[in-house]
Amino acid sequence: MPDLRASTRSAELLRMADAVLQPGFEGTTAPAWLLHRLAGGLRGVALFSRNIETLEQVAALTAAMRAERGDVIVGIDEEAGDVTRLESRTGSSRPGNLALGYVDDVELTERVARDVGTDLATGGITLNYAPDADVNSNADNPVIGVRSFGSDPALVARHTAAWVRGLHAAGVAACAKHFPGHGSTGVDSHEDLPTILASRQELAERDLVPFRAAIAAGLRVMMSGHLLVPAYDPHRPATLSRPVLVDLLRGELGFDGLVVSDGIEMRAVTTRFGLVGATVEAIAAGCDAICVGGDHADEETALALRDAIADAVADGTLAEERLAEAAERVDRFAAWSVAARRSAGPAPVRADGDAPSGLAAARRAVSVTATGDVAALLPLRQPPHVVELDPSVNRAIGRATPWGLAEPLARLLPGTTAVRLNPSDLAGAGVADRGLVAALAPAAGRPVVIVVRDAHRHLWVAEALRALVAARPDATVVEMGVPNGVPPSAVYLATHGASRVSGEAAAEALAGRRPMPRSAVGHGAP
Repeated sequence: MPDLRASTRSAELLRMADAVLQPGFEGTTAPAWLLHRLAGGLRGVALFSRNIETLEQVAALTAAMRAERGDVIVGIDEEAGDVTRLESRTGSSRPGNLALGYVDDVELTERVARDVGTDLATGGITLNYAPDADVNSNADNPVIGVRSFGSDPALVARHTAAWVRGLHAAGVAACAKHFPGHGSTGVDSHEDLPTILASRQELAERDLVPFRAAIAAGLRVMMSGHLLVPAYDPHRPATLSRPVLVDLLRGELGFDGLVVSDGIEMRAVTTRFGLVGATVEAIAAGCDAICVGGDHADEETALALRDAIADAVADGTLAEERLAEAAERVDRFAAWSVAARRSAGPAPVRADGDAPSGLAAARRAVSVTATGDVAALLPLRQPPHVVELDPSVNRAIGRATPWGLAEPLARLLPGTTAVRLNPSDLAGAGVADRGLVAALAPAAGRPVVIVVRDAHRHLWVAEALRALVAARPDATVVEMGVPNGVPPSAVYLATHGASRVSGEAAAEALAGRRPMPRSAVGHGAP
């Protein structure tokens, strides 16, 4: 039976519906359907780790897209640090936001962001879904954590603005997220709908401060968060809420740029509204572009969403004026993006022997707290045994992205041994547990380094850590997540993130290849 709705899908209506979508796709080359759609009206795409092997390959991929549509918007989620798409196979060559916030040098943050932007521009990418502008006011936040610059709104604001300036200097658009702020939540919006229990005044004094700073720095794109904010709308998540996206963002904050949704397939919105319903309602509420394709990276999904948007206009669910406004903002952003690429200055030139900004930043972000005699324990005088406690990570962080300390330590101290434990390896948390006994067995007569990631958020990690330190009080503990609480050992290092360079910087300090950071020694928990 013919689809009677198809007769109402005019070419102009389909063009506008295509303009507001940023779909993903499979593979490291552009599939035929994507190129066909770009030639026919699709304005943007979103890249994921599955699309990336090398910068040269990405450049060839985006060049093929640009051959079909010269002003195509190519987006990616490259926060650096723990959340990386460009370097998902190796780990990031730059530390993440928490490390930069700990150092608190806005010029360094801007330089790191420009380096990120230079790589993106080299690959033909025009929009970065970063920086994360959330104020991590909840230490137990399961999805933000090290992705935030910190818990102080003013600090987060100045580094958010620096990230925006750095990316823009490279000709790549920044996108602050997750508006109006994901930092106070105890729920991951990939899995369920978080609720922000804050008054309008509390939001203004805490969560909105970095977003105001980003707008003042010239932000062109804002990403909505899938967050219920009863102070503004007790019924709909921010992505689907006119009070949040129009009254607050457009009206109160004065933002006139592009609003893009967080991944529209996330459960925070699809559980109640469905993929199609969430997409249509997001456009109706004030989103101008829909990011999709993390889990639904196929032509069928992209076509279904385009047709659903057109049908919603035809049946009156979505005002044509609102769709036209969204498509016009996409057009305006695409034109700005082309001009920004042309006007961006040359990539910064590093002198031979200079440390890349990422490693330099990671080194400055290592802190040490000593409750014992650090000189007696560090630097390590022989190859250590490394015990890494490996918790689950949220979906923003690639599970396959490597992290840890064993590999960089083994490069500096050949003979280093290591074991990595997860909950299935441990039947209990007592020191008599066979898993822990076996983990420590190779350490007899040798130094022990215990590596954790957000130990305070994972009960099994905290209990195993206590048992390991009880058995080896001389152990050095390295926290590669958010430091929180009393140092659990005589010597406690914090890297403020688990990127590859964060591990390298900690390994250098432990092996004595660089001076031990002194500012935090004996000063309590970082």
